[in-house]
Formats: sequence, structure tokens, C-alpha cells
Amino acid sequence: MSKRITDSQLIGEIGESAAKTRFLNIGFQFDGRSRLEAGIDGIAEVMDDGTPLAKMIAVQVKATDKAKYSNETDEGFTYLLRTEDLQYWRNSNLPVIIVLYRRSDETFYWKEIPNAFSVDERKLVFDKAADFLNHQAADSIAQLTVPKAGHGYYVPPLGGGEEALVNMLPIKLPAEIFVASTPYTAKQAMAILFDADEPSRFEWAIKGRTFWSFHDPRNECTAQIVDEDQVDVIDTSMIAHHEDIDEQHNFSFLLRQLLRHQFGRDLGWDKERKVFYFLAEAENQTRVFKYQSAVNRAEADVVNAVKDKKDKDRIAFVRHHAFAARFELMLDQWFLILSPTYHFTTNGFIPHSYPAALLAGKKRLDNNASLRGQVIMWHRFLSGSEVPDDDLFGPHQTDERYLEFDPPPVVSLPTTVPEKAWGSVKAKKTGEDSNDLLEGLELD
Repeated sequence: MSKRITDSQLIGEIGESAAKTRFLNIGFQFDGRSRLEAGIDGIAEVMDDGTPLAKMIAVQVKATDKAKYSNETDEGFTYLLRTEDLQYWRNSNLPVIIVLYRRSDETFYWKEIPNAFSVDERKLVFDKAADFLNHQAADSIAQLTVPKAGHGYYVPPLGGGEEALVNMLPIKLPAEIFVASTPYTAKQAMAILFDADEPSRFEWAIKGRTFWSFHDPRNECTAQIVDEDQVDVIDTSMIAHHEDIDEQHNFSFLLRQLLRHQFGRDLGWDKERKVFYFLAEAENQTRVFKYQSAVNRAEADVVNAVKDKKDKDRIAFVRHHAFAARFELMLDQWFLILSPTYHFTTNGFIPHSYPAALLAGKKRLDNNASLRGQVIMWHRFLSGSEVPDDDLFGPHQTDERYLEFDPPPVVSLPTTVPEKAWGSVKAKKTGEDSNDLLEGLELD
């Protein structure tokens, strides 16, 4: 009986050759292994513009002629790994990826095999857009060579540079600050103002029986908590640029209180999570903010009433744009370090019982562009600039404007930051509605 090469052997060889060509086309070297291989078909070496970097990735190629993958849709599919392959890969000292090649449509998809993958977690979920093997995947694959333990080292993104927006807003402070003596502690002073008949204001700080504020306490309700004959007006820099770290912390607290007061009409404060968030104007109602983005006029649903996927007449939850604020002094300049996030309520006012799951789901959808857009949006709001006259949002701060914010700095990076470096995107389960738990999550 004559020898015969099976169709399975033939498509396997074709798949390895096609994968080698694909890696060469995206700028990597690829060396195939001998026929004694037991689960690694080749080694890909990262190159930067033709320069080998001695950073290796183990590659296993699985090829098919024209068969559909499990649960395949236009968006993705699943792939079940073999138990013996998983056990073999777990001993690898190199990162391991699997490449799926289909000859009929010349498609390549790739996925990392996590070192901690157990034999009970053999199903990989592929996203056809995110996991396609092409030039856009080069940076993500190169990042796999960074050690997961220890301090690690940096694998530079491949290709040209870009401009990065720093999430720090320089603060322009008032030239003068009011300082007075007070017989009260901060808690005692707050209790006095709460019990008073006139409206209270709390954008002040007390430390060591010394009162600080940017408003004149003698002309406000705060006259009750200071010694009116002991009020001085001094240069703000004498306090703001103090070298003592405790004094800086006290001034930082004052800035946070001032931010709450200045934008109190439109920003709420979540004391537990320590974030500012856009207030709803009405129950279960979306609120829009129009502003000038980096290039075009834009608008954002800063309060978004998300409908239930199954019952369109019911509101599943309300998502509010929010940010965590930190004030830092750097080289005699105070900055507001702004970290965009989200706040969740049931109807715009009642805190949601399970915000963590909703936040995690939304964060997985955020990418570099959306975070950049949020920083720009927050700067436009806080600076009170570039808001169209016909905007329905209305005035968004008090008549007292003590804090002014300059635009966030822009830094030129020598190389482009890969999108996946901003965080891992959890793959959707093919054939299932990914919003079963996180109903109605979508990008604004």
C-alpha cells in the first residue's frame, strides 16, 4: 500500500506556512520547529523596524480549511483547548499564544494562553475585531514579553509617536486669602452653621483654631465662627506654597471644599467613594452637556437613564459621569488631578445597590479615546469655557468663581501607546447577551 499524506497533515503544514508569512508581514521573525514539536509550532521574535529585540513568544497554530468555529457569529466565536496542550503550555518559560487560521477566508485570530489557565477553563472566547492578527496586534503581542513577576522591563510600542493628554488641570488661585482666629474646632463650627437660620457655606478650613477661606467671613454666615476683629487678608502663596506637608494637606482640603461649593448646583459628592458626579435634573431623565471638544462641537450624556434591555418601558439604572479629584502641589503650582469614573443610581437620586458590577462593565468598554474625551469634557465644564449660548445645560457654577482651571498639559510621546495597554478588555461570550447583568451599557 502506498504512503499517503492526510488532509489534516496538509492543512497543518499550510497553516504553519501561512502563519509564518503573516508574522513576517507584521514585522516579527518566525522560526518553525522540528516535527518533534509537542504543542509549540514556532517561536516569534519581536522586532522594531527590522531590529530584533530578543523578546520571544511561543506560537501554536491551529488550522482549518473552511469549517466554522464553535458558536461563530459575525462578532466572534469560541474555541475549546485540548487538556494535554494546556498542561504542556503551563510549563513554558515564554508567553504562549494560539493562532487560528482558516484557509477559506484567509483569516487569522490570536489569543494569549494565560499561565494560570486551568484545565477547567479550556474555552477561549474570541472577538473577531479585537483578536484579529494584523499590524494593529503587534504592540499587544509585544507586551506579552513583559515579565509578570518582579519589577519587569519596558517593551517600547512599535511605530511612530503620538500626543498624550495628562489628566492634570493647572489651577489659578485667587491672589488673596482670608485668615482669622476662631474659638472653635472644625466640627464645632460646622454644628453652629447647621443650626443657623441662614444658608450655610463650608468652603473653609480650620486647623489649630485658625480659619482659612477665600471669601470674607465677616460678610457671610461664617462671621459666627470667627473672631471678626482678628481677620487678616494675606497673599495666597504664603499658605498655598508652604513647605510643611501637613499645611499642604490642609490647603488641599480647602480646595476640595471650594470645588464642592463652586459647582454645587450641578455636581454631587459621593462621600463613600470620594467622587464628584453630575446631578440629575429630574427622575429617570437623561442630561446633556454640550461643549467644544479637541476638534469639533460635541455633547455628552453626562446623566444617562439606561433602559432595561428586556422591558423598554423600565429604567434599569442611571449612569452619571463622575471623577475622583486629588489636589497636588508640584513646583509651586497646584493641580487638580482628575480621574474619570462613573456614579450609579436607580433613578437619578437613589444610590444603586450594586454599583461595582455596573462600574466594572462600563470600565471594560472605556478606551484611550473615550478617557481622553472625558478629560476634555471635564475641563470644559470646570473652566466654564466653550459652552454654547443655546446649551440647555444652564449655568453650572455659583456666581463666585474662586478656582480657575487651565487646559490639561499635552506631552509628546516618541512612540504610540497600544490600546490594550490601557487595560484588559474582557471578551464577550459569543451567543449570549453581554448585557444580561450589565443592562444597557454602551459608549456615549
